[in-house]
Amino acid sequence: MKFTGLFKRLLVVFLVLCNFSCDQFSKSVVREKIEYYEVIGPFGDFFSLTKVENTGAFLSVGSSLPLLFRSVFLIILPFMFLIYGLYLVLTQKGLPVLILTGWCFVIGGGIGNLADRIIRGSVTDFLHLDLGVLQTGIFNFADVSIMAGLIMILSGFFLYPNHGIRQKNRIKLL
Repeated sequence: MKFTGLFKRLLVVFLVLCNFSCDQFSKSVVREKIEYYEVIGPFGDFFSLTKVENTGAFLSVGSSLPLLFRSVFLIILPFMFLIYGLYLVLTQKGLPVLILTGWCFVIGGGIGNLADRIIRGSVTDFLHLDLGVLQTGIFNFADVSIMAGLIMILSGFFLYPNHGIRQKNRIKLL
């Protein structure tokens, strides 16, 4: 199934706004209700909430960079990527719904974290999973959106190998 025209644009805007809104709402509740480094375990040790502020990217990568480099790598480049991604999603013809939805999740989550970096100087993280041998760092709903979106995009590439992205938009590796 493929969407085009006005319905596609409305779907893109709706999905991006839903992901962005869920992320921002959850962060605002956490900022208001949970103290820094307080651990709340609604499901025992398996799933807990712990509020932290992350000045870097995923797992605090880049948090120790000088402000200029951190601004370039965590604000300017992501902003350009998100604008270009939104442009491609809105103008690309023939994208299967799974890939389109995945890009909307990535863009919505990316905008959520980018907004935090611009407005607050850091990203509020608060979710933690402990599955015994597998433990996550502390993350937020924007990160969940981005990861879910990437899984959808990759799945879409395998399910729809000839999905219709025009040749001129493909990255040439060789």
